[in-house]
Amino acid sequence: MATIEGKGSAVVRVLVTGANGQLGSALVDLLQARGDDVLGADLPDLDIVNPVSVAQAFQAFAPEVVINCAAFTAVDDAESQESLAMAINAEGPRVLATQCLVSGAWLVHISTDYVFSGQACTPYSEDAPGDPKSAYGRTKWAGEQAVRSVLPDASYIVRTAWLYGLTGNNFVKTMVRMERERDTVSVVTDQIGQPTFAADLAAQIVQLLHAHPPAGTFHATNSGQCSWFEFAQAIFRQIGADPDRVLPTDSASFTRPAPRPSYSVLGHEQWIACGMLPMQPWSKALDDAFAAGIGR
Repeated sequence: MATIEGKGSAVVRVLVTGANGQLGSALVDLLQARGDDVLGADLPDLDIVNPVSVAQAFQAFAPEVVINCAAFTAVDDAESQESLAMAINAEGPRVLATQCLVSGAWLVHISTDYVFSGQACTPYSEDAPGDPKSAYGRTKWAGEQAVRSVLPDASYIVRTAWLYGLTGNNFVKTMVRMERERDTVSVVTDQIGQPTFAADLAAQIVQLLHAHPPAGTFHATNSGQCSWFEFAQAIFRQIGADPDRVLPTDSASFTRPAPRPSYSVLGHEQWIACGMLPMQPWSKALDDAFAAGIGR
């Protein structure tokens, strides 16, 4: 794989699937700004579940690196549509990995904290065993296994969590809207995780490609941890609203089809082992997101 050395170096050809999503759009913007040759593709132009569609994209663009951001991410809907979620989250990555193997390209596959049970009390290491408790988590775990099986020496599994970006819908934008519409908003205190800014995640993935360590699994979340309640209070502070208008509640107050992990904190040991720095604290990332205009 040609490594990404920065603007002004040899151009790298990168195919980003799921390019219309929060992370995909951030990656396309960053890679284009760096001067890399990037193709952002999404439905209906590229269907990762369809081998013919994937082969045609490879033939037309000849990528050196594929970053797979395409996924079925509707966590609750996956409980009743697990076969569809499995096709997109497991068979799709297998199709991409198979084409990468044929073409000699590397694959960066984006995964999730939902592959774990969410019942731990210390950060999950990259080599912790998968134990998903939801349909979404099962399909994402199957996708990881497919990539490792087909492309063990030319792939990176990048797990993230609590993602928000400048595009699309996310928790930050929801809280900004609800602050305008409601006197108070109730948010759970018993789910702990790591809010992750899509622009930071995109930059971390590019750094991974630049460093080009051996194939493996990496946890890419902003550092630190908080509850959804604490995250919501921080968002209110960003927009000059009283954080006491965010009221504490617990998960039992919300009935949802899919179980949510109570503890989604991911460890970052693999970055350090490869001589790289983990991502910045989530609170600083939130500052950067509002400076970039997420609250407007």
